[in-house]
Amino acid sequence: MANNSETEALETRKIVEEDEESEEEEETVEDWGDWRDEDDEEEEDSESGFLCLFCDANFSSCDTIFEHCRLSHQFDFHSIKTALGLDFYGSFKLINYVRSQVAENRCWSCRLTCQSNQDLQSHLHETVNFKDIQLFWGDDKYLKPFLLEDKLLYSFSDDDEGEDDYITSFDKEEVMKDLRQFEDICIDDENTVKKFGSETCSANENGKEVSSTSNSHLNIASSSGKAIINGLDLSGVGSFEEKANGKVSRVSPVNLAAKDIKKVNESYFGSYSSFGIHREMISDKVRTDAYRQAILENPSCLKGAVVMDVGCGTGILSLFAAQAGASRVIAVEASEKMAAVATQIAKDNGLWRSRSQSEGNEQSTGVMEVVQCMVEEVGKSLQIQPHSVDVLVSEWMGYCLLYESMLSSVLFARDRWLKPGGAILPDTATMFVAGFGRGGTSLPFWDNVYGLNMSCIGKELVQDAARFPIVDIVADNDVVTNAVLLQTFDLATMKPDEVDFTASAELEPKLGGLESNSIKSNSTTWCYGVVLWFETGFTSRFCKEKPVVLSTSPYIPKTHWSQTIFTFREPIAMGSGNFSANKTAAIGTDTCPARRIHLRVSIARAAEHRSIDISLETTGIGSDGRKRSWPVQIFNLS
Repeated sequence: MANNSETEALETRKIVEEDEESEEEEETVEDWGDWRDEDDEEEEDSESGFLCLFCDANFSSCDTIFEHCRLSHQFDFHSIKTALGLDFYGSFKLINYVRSQVAENRCWSCRLTCQSNQDLQSHLHETVNFKDIQLFWGDDKYLKPFLLEDKLLYSFSDDDEGEDDYITSFDKEEVMKDLRQFEDICIDDENTVKKFGSETCSANENGKEVSSTSNSHLNIASSSGKAIINGLDLSGVGSFEEKANGKVSRVSPVNLAAKDIKKVNESYFGSYSSFGIHREMISDKVRTDAYRQAILENPSCLKGAVVMDVGCGTGILSLFAAQAGASRVIAVEASEKMAAVATQIAKDNGLWRSRSQSEGNEQSTGVMEVVQCMVEEVGKSLQIQPHSVDVLVSEWMGYCLLYESMLSSVLFARDRWLKPGGAILPDTATMFVAGFGRGGTSLPFWDNVYGLNMSCIGKELVQDAARFPIVDIVADNDVVTNAVLLQTFDLATMKPDEVDFTASAELEPKLGGLESNSIKSNSTTWCYGVVLWFETGFTSRFCKEKPVVLSTSPYIPKTHWSQTIFTFREPIAMGSGNFSANKTAAIGTDTCPARRIHLRVSIARAAEHRSIDISLETTGIGSDGRKRSWPVQIFNLS
């Protein structure tokens, strides 16, 4: 603390400086009065650089632009900020998110895509529950300014009153400097995370610690054992930590993201130390036989090839490759324990290739070597030339195909290590969607429990299920609509950012057949939600002798992936045949069943590393063409 004399000196200096500034201002007025009008015009121009979030209007201050957005576009920035407790970074991302959605004529709150900006202006509406949509802008890519010179980003907190204590503890210019440096870094792109020294996504056999009891609807998918409601995790980038001295210090978004990614990776790889997970996967006959056939029965692909196994786990796929005649098999495993286990298994089967043998110092007696690291760091642990691998193999699929975000690591390995035209096994992945009926819920069980009616429990469970994705088995006779292809990935050519997608599907009642829930002419059935599953293909592009398909469909024997279930907030009546439409009844009710259901599904990597967010937009279409839309449902699979 300064002493009294120092304080007096500072005050005296301040008074003198103020007097000098006052004299300079008076001189300026006298000497430059002729230019005053022009200067005023230039000042007005410089202050009118606040561009509206939704239209082309310009404003002179943050207050006026936010008031305009509230009155004209149903967007109340300050209410959203207060309701969600957004800090500087959260507000920064919100502004960039809104601008990015408007640029695509998409509603920022319900995600409906309009034909034009004019249609979007007409569509904009108030949002009741902000928390249901907060995850939309949780992605760290929104720390990159959407507009290069967006004055609003650097001014929105200037006039805030009653800011949190942390606002005064850091210099805003430092924050903006950090954010500008962050602009070229995408946290969700594992290829670029290395720029700031974090550990990145790796590959592993995708075991999951989620028990599954058929039709229980209680087994919320969560590798950590913690359910995240509607995908909300408010502890992401933009949080601040207390230091031991009680002062609040700013945490760089880059360092915080790197820290979070490292923590998730450690937990993720540690979960694979359990042999039970690997037994479950190896015991999955559909899964293991598909890989075994694709590898062992396609000699033109594997014979004499250099193979890389991304996420080898026990090494079973690498062992298959060695048996198929590969000249060298590089098994990459991030879990320290499983890398040691895979090495021992290779030795026990006479297929191990020591590091000295790999470098040509001894006569090689085996072909398989295990590298304990993430695939993004293989070059640090092994002498291998880029684009020197003939075949890339990996069992990377997670629940709902994309959970665990391992696909990004496989694509990294493809771009870094695979030869041009090299094989990738599997080389395609396809997602399907269909509607399920009452039998796909827990309702039938609770209707009759030893002769007692406990249906109130079933109804409550179904309501709760509408908030979470559920990993479970859906019986084929509980599928009440046609199955529709939702999305296809070509692993040989796709780009990493294509992992995130939005797709549409039309579901119609399933007709005929012997299924218990199939729909007869002029009958009504109830659709309680949709079920997603996937197939991966070892196509004839690389597997010329024996193409193979690995499916997780309800119509084949179950796999450890099961299916992923998304329950509607309320069931939708569906009907076929010649229903006389009730013009006064709502679409999807018993008196006015929907002829078909239009779905719009978005799946994207979540702000929480290795998790995915899923949004579901549902519209019922009646026989008379009338439509009814339900509120968007948002799910997080973590």
